[in-house]
Amino acid sequence: MLADICIGIVINLINRHGPRLKCAACRIVAHSGCISQLLDRQNFTCKPTFRDVGVRQYREQTSIQHHWVHRRSQKGKCRQCGKSFQSKLSFSSKDIVAISCSWCKTAYHNKDSCFNLQKIGEECDLGVHSSIIVPPSWIVKLPRGGSFKSSLRKSPKKKTNSKKKSKDKPDQRAFVIKPIPTVTVKPVIVFINPKSGGNQGAKLLQKFQWLLNPRQVFDLTQGGPKMGLEMFRKVPNLRVLACGGDGTVGWVLSILDQLEFSPPPAVGVLPLGTGNDLARALGWGGGYTDEPISKILSNIADGEIVMLDRWDLKVEKNPNAEPNEEGKENLPLNVVNNYFSLGVDAHIALEFHEAREAHPEKFNSRLRNKMFYGQAGGKDLLQRKWKDLADFVKLECDGKDLTPKLKEHKVHAIVFLNIASYGGGTRPWNKSGAAYEQSTEDGMMEVIGLTTYQLPLLQAGGHGTTITQCKSACITTSKTIPMQVDGEAARLNPSIITMTHLNKASMLAKRRGRKGNSQQTALEQLKVTVKKICMSDYEQHHYDKDVLTQRATTLGTIDVSPSADLEQVRQMIVKLQEDNSDPAARLSADWCFVDCECSLKIQMSVCIFILFIF
Repeated sequence: MLADICIGIVINLINRHGPRLKCAACRIVAHSGCISQLLDRQNFTCKPTFRDVGVRQYREQTSIQHHWVHRRSQKGKCRQCGKSFQSKLSFSSKDIVAISCSWCKTAYHNKDSCFNLQKIGEECDLGVHSSIIVPPSWIVKLPRGGSFKSSLRKSPKKKTNSKKKSKDKPDQRAFVIKPIPTVTVKPVIVFINPKSGGNQGAKLLQKFQWLLNPRQVFDLTQGGPKMGLEMFRKVPNLRVLACGGDGTVGWVLSILDQLEFSPPPAVGVLPLGTGNDLARALGWGGGYTDEPISKILSNIADGEIVMLDRWDLKVEKNPNAEPNEEGKENLPLNVVNNYFSLGVDAHIALEFHEAREAHPEKFNSRLRNKMFYGQAGGKDLLQRKWKDLADFVKLECDGKDLTPKLKEHKVHAIVFLNIASYGGGTRPWNKSGAAYEQSTEDGMMEVIGLTTYQLPLLQAGGHGTTITQCKSACITTSKTIPMQVDGEAARLNPSIITMTHLNKASMLAKRRGRKGNSQQTALEQLKVTVKKICMSDYEQHHYDKDVLTQRATTLGTIDVSPSADLEQVRQMIVKLQEDNSDPAARLSADWCFVDCECSLKIQMSVCIFILFIF
């Protein structure tokens, strides 16, 4: 068993110096000076995330043992007696409050009546996320030769062939996945960009490593998604979680195309940063707030598989027009997942990109970014620089010339929309003027015209001008025009652009709560009392809910659906605060929910919902 204070303190190591380091997999803590001594002691090991056995032994033991860790502090309740844990807040205290498993997260009081020696040898079921965790028995470390079969005897002829093959394509993999197919298991591999969303990505990386097997969580800054996808390509029922913006999702989908997955895994999205139109369209929201990662993983496991049309862009030079020195010959991307547009909206996106490249220090917050877009949009509204866009564009959809319609409506931008969301959550498609319902898997693009007058109205729920729905399009330009593909903008020289259907990608949409009749829905609404508490009070009494309730300040009540997520609840609380004139009800901009347990208790009809502020 291991401890969450420095192990060197527990076992009285002499060399206790340097910073304290925490293992992301099991949250064991040790001074940097203690690590070298701990590695020499077999009793102090991190939880095993793979198997280091030969080719003949890797199937001999597939069961997983608990990895018990001593904890000086522990949230939740004891599995045996059902009572809460009382933490020891003094750093000098060596008292162990709880014993918990770093795999299944089951915890017991550190006393004989709750935890006995028989539990040490029990098998672990991996806890609530057992259906998506990759068991360590599936991940086998390769011998130094790099091949899983290198430990088998080979004939001289086979050895020669093996050498030739290794010269042609060296295999540098350290691990191989040997899955045991099970109907109930849908393993999820996570790709996350630590730089996305400010510091959110780095924090979430550690949380995923704690809740899952760390070897199914990949840092995209360390070589991208290709290595992880290649490693898990033979795992049945595989699902992928891409944590980042629309660009991150597009990156993962492009690698899946390269590897020719069959069948391709379904891809879910945890939106970080700004924009995130694909995540919005799939029901995952416009950004990560502070919803418990455990709940997000449960939603991914329960997610509904939907298909996403993807479109191929081919660009040819227009021989009948002169290029511009500032223009480029190709688009930033040649595959459309979300939308492709040209004109004033791409011009604003390009100005933003160029300004951020020149002065990155001025674009370090969402508010500043939105202010820039507002100013740029206002300037274009006055200048009407792209009012003659239709004079330089010929549009053919499914072989029909629609250029006269562009001129009739005097559009300043043309948008080819593949999903419902555009430009950070707006819905420009006007359903009333459409022949078919908008869908991500109907093999059709929605073509929309926008003016500088309509662009700001989109934020207030307005729509653009319906042009058509089509299965293919050809755009011929006679002037250098700004264009963007999924938010990536560039000035493209006069070109002939052909858009055709490429393929369909499997995506994960967030499954909403079951719909019932209106009477049942009304009965299910919960009245939740919202309270706030200061950080100092929370740190002192976080293990005692009754004391927290007494010290908290009531902000009011909100009506919450049992299926509501924290993002929806946060919006309700912000509105509640705005409607409250009492100065004591003010919250700081960085307030957050107390913890995931209190947050999740909404679904169990607990009517006290406590918040704290910094």
